[in-house]
Amino acid sequence: MYFVYLLQSLKFSRLYIGFTPDDVNRRLAKHNSGLVLSTKTYKPWKLIYFEAYLNRKDALGRERYLKSGSGRKFLNKQLRNYFTDKVK
Repeated sequence: MYFVYLLQSLKFSRLYIGFTPDDVNRRLAKHNSGLVLSTKTYKPWKLIYFEAYLNRKDALGRERYLKSGSGRKFLNKQLRNYFTDKVK
């Protein structure tokens, strides 16, 4: 399986979209242990969304889409209740 995931920094409320051919929880542990250069400044991270794919190219295409403007709009709409509840 291949996974596309969305993390939220618990300190900075920053979002990170990533891809892994590994277990999502294992990848989250790598982010939180500071082993991922691009995210170590903003740790700790919380997994808030993920999708699973059977095909690597499909997962990479989805990651690319979610990082685009349209993809971010999709995530905001998909997770609107999560983000709304966080504000309250």
